[in-house]
Amino acid sequence: MVSKKSSGRGASVNPHNRFFKQEYARAHEEGIDLPPDEDAGRTSYLEVFPKTVVNKVISPDVGMDFSINPYQGCEHGCVYCYARNSHEYWGYSAGVDFEKKIMVKKKAAELLRKKFDSPSWTPVAISLSGNTDCYQPIERKLKITRSLLEVFRDYRHPVGIITKNALITRDLDILKELAADNLVRVYLSITTLDEVLRRKMEPRTAAIKQRLKTLEQLSEAGVPTGVMMAPIIPGLNSHEILPLVKAVSERGALKVGYTMVRLNGQIGEIFENWLRETFPDRADKVMRQVAHAHGGKVRDSRFGARMKGEGDYAEMVRNTMAIARERYLLGRIMPEFNTSLFRRPEKGQLNLWT
Repeated sequence: MVSKKSSGRGASVNPHNRFFKQEYARAHEEGIDLPPDEDAGRTSYLEVFPKTVVNKVISPDVGMDFSINPYQGCEHGCVYCYARNSHEYWGYSAGVDFEKKIMVKKKAAELLRKKFDSPSWTPVAISLSGNTDCYQPIERKLKITRSLLEVFRDYRHPVGIITKNALITRDLDILKELAADNLVRVYLSITTLDEVLRRKMEPRTAAIKQRLKTLEQLSEAGVPTGVMMAPIIPGLNSHEILPLVKAVSERGALKVGYTMVRLNGQIGEIFENWLRETFPDRADKVMRQVAHAHGGKVRDSRFGARMKGEGDYAEMVRNTMAIARERYLLGRIMPEFNTSLFRRPEKGQLNLWT
């Protein structure tokens, strides 16, 4: 199913959900057989009621054991996002639906307290989020992520955060408390220093200038903060490794990680469609280089190879990142999480630990 490009959206198509045998479609391109969709450009939010919010991460190369996703789907609209494919499990498309149909877990904090109160729970760092951004736009209103951070604070439990949104600075009060006991690490996702590219590739994310300022604010507040240049895309942002690492080092980043773009599942169609619409002059070259970095295919599910790629191009990226780290981040260390302070507050006394 194809949809017209919406203002401020990353994807311009809604690929068929692979779990569906049938799908709705307009019989006429003009849509004369169906009434106009007055809400076509709006984002809709649906509350869901999971039994648990703490997910065991089974992938061995993502650097986390457990994760919490307060939201499913993401309005940020990053065209390359690996999380798009997970939207199909909810009955939606990985394309425009992923950006417009957002599921929210309003009782996430309640479920997290229940998890921590279980005698079988042993403290180990949990990541916010493993899939979609925990500080996407609706968080400003719903404050689900903030309520989760309050639980981590009350139980003195370690938490990792990755986000593209400057909204995280709203919660500096809690983050500083956690940081004082080595209970938090933050990674800001900064893929480019080019604001024009950012607007095209990540349409509803915070501006690059804001993200750099956020990095500076977190660092100055004593919150251990790193940067993820993820993904690196040949021909789009791969030439920015050195200047980007330099820029974030000047603002206090302790570490920079990266991944190579991979276009699994429906993301290949979504990304290539966007690429040919946005950068038609280099689309073929970019797609060839992406494939070259993954054994000749743009899709790559091999543990150990999928995140960093292989071949000459991937090796060039790896070497350039190594040079950048040695030049700009030498001697900087991301502190280890402290798991020794975990405690279960008495009921009614949750806020007395602050």
